[in-house]
This record gives sequence, structure tokens and C-alpha cells, in this order.
Amino acid sequence: MRDYKKYNVWEKGHQLVLFVYKEILPCFPKSEQFNLQSQAKRSAYSIPLNIVEGCGRNTDKDFVHFLDISLGSVQEFEYCILLAFDLGYLNEEKYSKINLMVNEVKAMLIGLIKTIRK
Repeated sequence: MRDYKKYNVWEKGHQLVLFVYKEILPCFPKSEQFNLQSQAKRSAYSIPLNIVEGCGRNTDKDFVHFLDISLGSVQEFEYCILLAFDLGYLNEEKYSKINLMVNEVKAMLIGLIKTIRK
């Protein structure tokens, strides 16, 4: 069993979720509480959660499967923040910062997946 806390990609994903809760979600209007805000929240915390779940599996194949799911959640979250920005819920500064964080996590996940699959 792997220790998820030793993976930099998990740490970056965790920091992304904290930023989302503290800086992004408060920008959404109340009318989005059960819609886009909820979807953005779920897709964001799904990123590190799937890394953690994969670390609890015994084989590299199972681990990579959960990393793939995490990568899908990154993609989903990336669209949520693009939509939020285009709807005017996020200003340019917050959107740029969260987008950089998303791209970093995405690149790290892709790198880890490629490394394990070799």
C-alpha cells in the first residue's frame, strides 16, 4: 500500500481543493449553490480523493485506474471554472490562478500515469 501523502500530485490536488473552498466557491451566486457550485466542488475534491483511493490498491494497474479517474475529474473541474469565468462569477485574477493550479495538477497526473505504465 502506498502513502498518498508522499505524492506531490496529491499535495497539489489538496491545495487546489483548499483554494477552491476558500477563494472560488464564495464567488458563486446563491442561485448556483446546488448546480454549478456543487458540481465544481465535487469535481475538485474528487481529484485528491481518487489519488488516495488508488494508493489503497495493491497493484500498479489499479493505482493507475484511479489516477485516470482523478485526471477525468481535473478535466471536469477545468470546464466548471471556465464556465464560471464566462458567466462572470470569477474575475480574471482568480480564474488565472486556479487555472494555473489545475494545469499543474493535470501535468503531474499525466507524468505519474506515464511513469507507472512504463
